[in-house]
Amino acid sequence: MSRYKGGFTLPGEAGYEELTLRLAEKWGADVIRDSDGTALSDEILNAGYEIYSTICIIRDHNAWARENMGALQQTFLMTPPKTAESGELEIGLLDAFFREQFSINESDESLALWQVFDRTSNTEVARGNWTYLPEKGAVSIRGITPWHNYTVNFLAWRVWEEISMYNHVTNCWDKEHLMQLDPMHPGASEYLLSWMEDWCLSHPGTNVVRFTSLFYNFVWIWGGDERNRHLFTDWSSYDFTVSPRALALFEKKYGYRLCSEDFINKGRLYSAHMAPDAKKLDWMSFIGGFVSDMGRRLVDIAHRHGKKAYVFYDDSWVGLEPYSERFESIGFDGIIKCVFSGFETRLCAGVKADVHELRLHPYLFPVGLGGLPTFMDGGDPTLDAKKYWNSVRRALLREPVQRIGLGGYIHLVEEFPDFCDYIEEVKDEFDEIRSYHDAGRPYALKPRVAVLHAWGKLRSWTLSGHMHETDEHDLIHILESLSGLPLDVSFLSFEDIEGGVPKNIDVIINAGAKGTAWSGGSRWQNEAAVESLTKWVHGGGVFIGVNEPSAADGFGTVFRMAHVLGVDGESAGSYCHGRWKYDVVAAPGLIPEGVELRPANVRLTDGRATVLAERDGRPAVTENDFGAGKGVYISSMAARAENRPANTRLLLNIILRACGESLSQECVTDSPDTECAFFPCSGRLVLINNCGGARHTRVWVGGCLFEAELAPYETKIFESAGDNPAERLP
Repeated sequence: MSRYKGGFTLPGEAGYEELTLRLAEKWGADVIRDSDGTALSDEILNAGYEIYSTICIIRDHNAWARENMGALQQTFLMTPPKTAESGELEIGLLDAFFREQFSINESDESLALWQVFDRTSNTEVARGNWTYLPEKGAVSIRGITPWHNYTVNFLAWRVWEEISMYNHVTNCWDKEHLMQLDPMHPGASEYLLSWMEDWCLSHPGTNVVRFTSLFYNFVWIWGGDERNRHLFTDWSSYDFTVSPRALALFEKKYGYRLCSEDFINKGRLYSAHMAPDAKKLDWMSFIGGFVSDMGRRLVDIAHRHGKKAYVFYDDSWVGLEPYSERFESIGFDGIIKCVFSGFETRLCAGVKADVHELRLHPYLFPVGLGGLPTFMDGGDPTLDAKKYWNSVRRALLREPVQRIGLGGYIHLVEEFPDFCDYIEEVKDEFDEIRSYHDAGRPYALKPRVAVLHAWGKLRSWTLSGHMHETDEHDLIHILESLSGLPLDVSFLSFEDIEGGVPKNIDVIINAGAKGTAWSGGSRWQNEAAVESLTKWVHGGGVFIGVNEPSAADGFGTVFRMAHVLGVDGESAGSYCHGRWKYDVVAAPGLIPEGVELRPANVRLTDGRATVLAERDGRPAVTENDFGAGKGVYISSMAARAENRPANTRLLLNIILRACGESLSQECVTDSPDTECAFFPCSGRLVLINNCGGARHTRVWVGGCLFEAELAPYETKIFESAGDNPAERLP
């Protein structure tokens, strides 16, 4: 592989100039960036590299914030349920919360939004029956029912910006607690626009303004008890966007008023795992409109000063949906995404932007996001990097990005020379893969796949957070599998299929637990969607359901698509009914060794479905003919890391089999632990090993058999026409 300078962003650090510039050369960097907690010296700034400067537009303004505390961001919180032992009850509002993160908003406009609920009877307590006690930070409730549970919804200021808080606690930052401004506050928006002008003037050497997202952070509510510090975390929720002003502007625009309970939702809040209702979608659209308008004003300032504007799609990204119709209107020149996995790589790569950049892991911090040591005693950052790159690489073989890079403290790598050597290898691999994409797209197998869930295209290639934080969800594993498979993948909402399934779709996957946005939840009450999907399968389409697909209450079946799948979920109403006996039918080559299938509480509907695998005496993989099409059921796709390659191959095999395709065909390796990508325009075949052990693999491409021994996580590249294959077809 040849060394190429460009396409790599390196984090520099004042005080470590020699190291910064040496690694910039070693890793083929063309850009040097600062990070939170670091600065770039004149020696680095004048070394001939392009410069990214990081700004988090809503924090690092504490002096102004202290004089304008009413411009801080807020959120609704709900106290834990408390049982009344008499007709009176007192509830401390912040008793359960991390007091360094929140303070009570005691203003009159805030108090007007508070609500008290009897959660036992699910009724609101009249305002005349409760009083706020500011000296105690508590609410006193009277005239209530003994032995009922009560909660208080109240509005709180967020007085410590969550990413600053995390770094302070986890990475030992010893600095002032940063607050966050709400740009929807008129004074704050004027201040931030003025600050942006001044910042651009004072940074003449900056080529790219790297916005650390924009305004509203993902929701991260911390508890006061260290045994349950993270009370609620959702990387896709909108709870931190609320304020009295925002609610008033929303009412003016949409003609109806939202209350605290519309956000609190009986204490469950509204995570991205829940199918959104009309109010949620309206609020998201409202916030998205504001974020786009204000973001465009900031980007215009950067452009006016001759600088490009990239956005880091993490942290304060809420309202910045990259697959929404509004995203392009903001005018960002590029998007940057931190990635642990393949599906996050595809999320970034598919956004409409000129430049896509991946911030690789591990982050150059002593401790990783999982809390384990990284660049410190007990850490193995090289192995971490191999595992993360393993997931990212397979996705990059399907969809290109233009840049990769690192973030954090560059001085930490001094004690890990093997890490520095490995990143050099990663950069070389990236350059090769990118050059093949420049010549043309990789070869894809025939079936065209769509994922159906309540969010549709808006939440393409995402769930709620990183892979390691949502490991129990089937869909996240399906997305991870699809991210590197040689298949064209798109995303559909239920509204997209009401009038008929798009003609370019061969397979639709619906996966998740009952009631979730991913399985569909209430969207399955849409009979037009059910009718359309049924007609499509009968005409030759393939519907693959995983876990509790199409599950919805109120109908004669648990699964709305039970008639297509040939299986249905168990319920209280079915336990007394007889179950069909079945034989497990052998399907050679379909289910790879090492597949992890979890038991499912399902039964055959009419005995006609073919059972291909079972777990604990229940069907785990089934196939059902329905007209000219098929319904396929899989009990689960969630798998431990060591089993994920086998589960990925199972998914591919099922797609191919259901579509009438051979499991053994060109560009499909014989080992589930290995994969390949063939680039016809450049004549290159890329073989990768996705596991930590050596593997022998074979694959047919262009009538030729290629064979290779692959070391753990290794990549090998063949010129399909020039290298000698192991065998040629006659």
